[in-house]
Amino acid sequence: MEVEQLKIRAAERAMEYVKPGQKLGLGTGSTAEKFVELLGAAVKDGLDVICVPTSKATHAQAEALGIPLTTLDETPFLDLTVDGADEVDDELRLIKGGGGALLREKIVATASERMVVIADFSKKAETLGGFPLPVEVVKFGLKTTMAMIEMLGHEAGVSGKISLRQNGDGTPFVTDNGNHIIDCSFHNIEEPEMLEEALQFIPGVVETGLFLGIADVAIIASPDGVSVLEAPDEEDETS
Repeated sequence: MEVEQLKIRAAERAMEYVKPGQKLGLGTGSTAEKFVELLGAAVKDGLDVICVPTSKATHAQAEALGIPLTTLDETPFLDLTVDGADEVDDELRLIKGGGGALLREKIVATASERMVVIADFSKKAETLGGFPLPVEVVKFGLKTTMAMIEMLGHEAGVSGKISLRQNGDGTPFVTDNGNHIIDCSFHNIEEPEMLEEALQFIPGVVETGLFLGIADVAIIASPDGVSVLEAPDEEDETS
């Protein structure tokens, strides 16, 4: 089965968590796009929701589909966010930010009562770090910030290549917030909580792609079917 079909299956399962009248956060990335497509079809059929997108790209997609949109300034608290992940482990710890929207994604997710993650089976990991960890940083003092990421990362038990994300033409990638992304190939992050604490200590770091204690449900689609991982205190609210 093709990966695109698996993404659709995960998105279809996530739609079961959506209820009329909810305030939703819309994630960013190729899997989240599938959910937004399905949501747009449901809205066209009469589903009453209002949504906060996590990126300019998601905003454009949702707007084109006729999905009612708002902002966190207008709607500070949300019922549910559905988003993808670059990696997810058994404890529902995530690496996100492959699309560069990690800051807005984390703000929206933490403003939501629940976060549902949708992914295909390739994103499942026993230990985080196979996917390079994105870290959003300010432009000022970039080399100093990168050096501190490397130093404090080492103290937190990780090491690997640290690089400034670039566009296809070789120019630095710029987030929707006007910042840069540092991709950290740490490979095996045995203590993600320790690493998160270390990175947040660095003044030039705006946010990291470690989403810890945020996700409530992870929907993982594989050729064998769709599995649902839940946080220990999570109750099934799809029915």
